Amino acid sequence: MENINELNEDDMRIWNMWKGSYKRIFGRVVKEMSEYTGLSEGDFGVLDRLVQFGNGKLRQQELADSMDWDKSRLSHHLTRMEKRGLVLRKPLDTDRGVQITITASGKSILDQALPIVSKAIRKHFLDLLTDEDIESITKLAVRSKTP
Repeated sequence: MENINELNEDDMRIWNMWKGSYKRIFGRVVKEMSEYTGLSEGDFGVLDRLVQFGNGKLRQQELADSMDWDKSRLSHHLTRMEKRGLVLRKPLDTDRGVQITITASGKSILDQALPIVSKAIRKHFLDLLTDEDIESITKLAVRSKTP
């Protein structure tokens, strides 16, 4: 009888293959984006979320929650992005919150990055998938959402 608290060699092999594939694919996408735009993964995540979820503006806490980052990590990252002219931070008058706004420069570099990221995702991931792969990934994604 198999102990559910232990993984056998086959279990570890499939787990490591899954992690390795994800890291390789994700790394290739981020590398291409960074080479062409100078944006880091975090930079892109911030800019993309500001536009997608907030029409260019989000409260700092909403941004942190959407990225699954703690407040301190996001604050330090935003400081670096603000120095590069990609975002602005402004205290909200109504409460203790801070609003993050994408700048024209930030929007411009995001607009440059989006087609590069799309092309890299297609090249390093989507073009490698069969219809059966897509079906399996979709089923796994749905199943893994529930705790």
